[in-house]
Amino acid sequence: MKLVIVGGVAGGASAAARARRIDENAEIVMIERGEFISFANCGLPYHVGEVIPERSKLLVMTPQKFKKRFNIDVRTRNDVISIDRSKKTITVRRTDEGEIYEESYDKLILATGSSPIHPPIPGVSDPDVMPLWTIPDMDRIKARVDSGAKRAVVIGAGFIGLEVAENLVERGVQTTVVEMLPQVLPTMDQEMTTPITKELKKHGVNLLLDSRVTAIHRPETDTEVSSELQVAIDGHDNIVADFVVLSVGVKPNSELAVQAGLDTGERGGIKVDTKMRTSDPDIFAVGDVTEIFNAVTGNPAQIPLAGPANREGRIAADNALGRETYFKGALGTNIVKVFDLGAGSAGCSERQLNKDGIPFNKVYVHPMSHAGYYPGACPVSVKLLFNDAGKILGVQAIGYDGVDKRIDVIATAMASELTVEDLAELELAYAPPYGSARDVVNYAGMVAANVLRGDTTVVHVDDIPEDAVLLDVREPDETAEGTLPNAVLIPLGTLRDRLDELPKDKKIVVYCKVGLRGYVGERILKLNGFDAANLSGGWTTYQHFLG
Repeated sequence: MKLVIVGGVAGGASAAARARRIDENAEIVMIERGEFISFANCGLPYHVGEVIPERSKLLVMTPQKFKKRFNIDVRTRNDVISIDRSKKTITVRRTDEGEIYEESYDKLILATGSSPIHPPIPGVSDPDVMPLWTIPDMDRIKARVDSGAKRAVVIGAGFIGLEVAENLVERGVQTTVVEMLPQVLPTMDQEMTTPITKELKKHGVNLLLDSRVTAIHRPETDTEVSSELQVAIDGHDNIVADFVVLSVGVKPNSELAVQAGLDTGERGGIKVDTKMRTSDPDIFAVGDVTEIFNAVTGNPAQIPLAGPANREGRIAADNALGRETYFKGALGTNIVKVFDLGAGSAGCSERQLNKDGIPFNKVYVHPMSHAGYYPGACPVSVKLLFNDAGKILGVQAIGYDGVDKRIDVIATAMASELTVEDLAELELAYAPPYGSARDVVNYAGMVAANVLRGDTTVVHVDDIPEDAVLLDVREPDETAEGTLPNAVLIPLGTLRDRLDELPKDKKIVVYCKVGLRGYVGERILKLNGFDAANLSGGWTTYQHFLG
């Protein structure tokens, strides 16, 4: 058996190592057009920011170590330029010498990854306009900061854009982030990103949302070209920068597959089955270059994340060498650090569910990260999406502590096909420094289960009935920070004594700070014959929607 793997990093390197662990005698060749076969690309922004001071820490495995440990023929600086499926050969160019040669295969795994999108902006080819995708990209950006650059523009506010912005600010670089959408982090719904926006501004990031960079140029005089870049932004004054970082998304490197006649999807990803096989049974594909499927919807998806790529690499190696293992789809589970804040999600956003026409329910909760009486407790804001059968469709969470474990627990529940009722019943580790007897996950599950049982009727900030009476059951000192327009103020402790002040012929939407007292107030009203509902997430969620 001769297995050839095109590309390294998460998918290719995982496939190669897995293949060797399965078969000691197989001939395994890994061909990589770059210098590095396995590096921690998720760590690149943190070396720019010197959080990870040693560059070598990002080099997960050198070609020499990989050869010694796994007995794999590793060829860096070799570029595969074509595939002949009938002959089962690939054509390779040695990038240093230009020599071209052929390599045969029995099974082929494509792990060619993805590349940053370069938008059609005049001036985008300037050498000081750089993506952050590879080790050389990181070296160039860090060199500019190390040499004294003090002003940067980051185009795009996805994962990499936010991480780059944070690390540039930590290095003392005045940073502007420009995003064409009206929100940062498009994997989350807009209202859930409000705390991120505030965190960025709190740390001095100049954030321009709903904005487009229209041109990048260097002013010229008769004698010289400026060392500064002028970044033109629609609707704003030009911004002067020493360099620009591009972070507007990626596209799959599927040119080889297209040339070979393999099936690709609408966005260019190579189509694969659950064994990671392409339309050619002897060719597999893994990682960012593939079109996989969303584990929630079953629809085709491009999910360029390291976790799925690693799993896909293992599965492709198994099947290439005769085992039968299956890819169960991806939830796109993710988390990002934005200064002191963590934000993560798994599954579908509300926007995605609406796009796909999938019915759903949603609840917002804001419980504390651990026991409130133990120092350091802070809110974890959670949005849980689920259907009428209790299936969990998606989760988003944001906060200063404990976001990662809540996202991981709910993502695990989703992969195990647990319901929101199951979330309510999970037995999770508890001690005051780490959680509460009723954990954030339990709390979200309980609220969702109450919706399904009909114990509560939730109303959402973006869908409050026009003729509803708004009832604020917070204490007077709390309402000083603001109330919903025309709300009636009756503290929860006095509600039973003041029921005669409320109408029974109108819907009453009760709210408090986070929804708990609102639910209690709703139950009091319902049990006394009123048509009542609870504003999900209360005043806190209302503020998120306001931005």
